[in-house]
Amino acid sequence: MATTTTDQEIFDAEFLDRLRALFLRLRKRRKLKKKGIQNTPASGFTREFKDFRHYTARDDYRAIDWRLYARLDRLFIRLYEEIQEFHIHVVTDTSASMGSPFDDKRTTALKLTVALSYLGLVGQHRVSVYEMGEKVSDPLPPMKGQGNIQRIIDYARGLKFSGATDLETSFRNFQPSRQRYGIIFVISDLYGRGIDEAREAIRHASGWPGEVHFIQVFHPQEEKPDLEGEIQLVDVETQENRRLWFTPKDKKRYEENYQKFIAGIEKACQDRQIDFQPWRTDYPFEEVFLELLSRGSALAPGN
Repeated sequence: MATTTTDQEIFDAEFLDRLRALFLRLRKRRKLKKKGIQNTPASGFTREFKDFRHYTARDDYRAIDWRLYARLDRLFIRLYEEIQEFHIHVVTDTSASMGSPFDDKRTTALKLTVALSYLGLVGQHRVSVYEMGEKVSDPLPPMKGQGNIQRIIDYARGLKFSGATDLETSFRNFQPSRQRYGIIFVISDLYGRGIDEAREAIRHASGWPGEVHFIQVFHPQEEKPDLEGEIQLVDVETQENRRLWFTPKDKKRYEENYQKFIAGIEKACQDRQIDFQPWRTDYPFEEVFLELLSRGSALAPGN
């Protein structure tokens, strides 16, 4: 069943304040850890005014600020800082398993969608947001500037979590723009039709142009189910159901297999140089979000 969302579930004034605080913490951390200049295949720069200094004979006269000269009768040039522009792609899994039976997965995914988009907009990057089910949808037109955050919120609020996931087809057909270096975030539980589908999807993702991050959202009970005795399991995407007797031994075997599943995805990402972040829905949002971007994403301020 499709699930709708209110603004208050994913975004309010306090959440905005926390995002702003995170932005400042990231920028401060980047300045403390700033490294030397690194080459990148990225293209596209904007110029942001930084300061004035006195004009010298070696400077380009076109940089002289003539208005300041008219006021002070002295020559100054304007200094600019080149800021790298990126195209941020946020891909949110809206299949049924992301909304049911654990609604926390849906709200976590939407908060991540808004937070990553906000960070892109406040960093003066282009932002595109997509939904993913059996395929990756056409995105909203690329947006730039903090004023577009309400459009992101409205879009996220309208997402309906239903239907099946086809990870392999979605990732094979997804084509981020090649006009500007991309940073791609995939927010998903990575539950496909089979246990190997996620690894095959990761292989396709490794060919995307840019920096790729997988954020696997899951509920604590998916990792360690609180079930025992006779139960009936229903696949929320296919409606397939199965009745079984769930013993402590079965529970232990399930938990071991689930850990193998996550470890397998993490290894597949490492092998393909894709960043992987497991995200349990009971994790403290701000702390994990800060950790996600502090590990080396070009999206983090000060890069």
